[in-house]
Formats: sequence, structure tokens, C-alpha cells
Amino acid sequence: MSLQHTLRALADPIRREILNLLKQGRLSAGEIAEHFPVTGASISRHLSVLKEADLIRDAREGKFIYYDINVSVLEEIMLWVSTLKGANDNAEEI
Repeated sequence: MSLQHTLRALADPIRREILNLLKQGRLSAGEIAEHFPVTGASISRHLSVLKEADLIRDAREGKFIYYDINVSVLEEIMLWVSTLKGANDNAEEI
């Protein structure tokens, strides 16, 4: 997925909080929705955006869908940001 999709997904505070919840382990959509004062449909849309950006994965178990975080995409973003920081550090030394 493109960096633009990933950054757009991370721009929303609810989606960032969903990622914070998932870093502690997988959760169902209902379990995620319990943490927010928005509708289930809104949470479903946030989950779709995160999934489209490849920031989360889902797995169906019976009638439930469980979500977990995809850390590899986050690691790629951190590497990209660190290269920007590194470029600035070198510019200051010159």
C-alpha cells in the first residue's frame, strides 16, 4: 500500500487509538467499539480504512472477525521517518 494511504489512515485520532488498543492483542470489532463514543458503523469504517492501508489484518473465527495490528507497515514508516531525520542531522553538521 502507498505511503499516502498509510499516512491518511494515521491522520485520524480514532484510528490511532484503535492501533493503540490492538498493540496489546487482537480484538473483535465489538470489543474495539466499546472504547469509543461513536456508532458501530463508524468503527467499521475506521477499521476498513486501517485495513486498506494494511495497518491491520483480520481473521474470521465463527461469527466474529478479529483484528490485529500489522507492525511491518509501521516499521516501514518508522524507517522512512528516520531517514528524514537522518538527512536533517547531516545538514546541521555541514
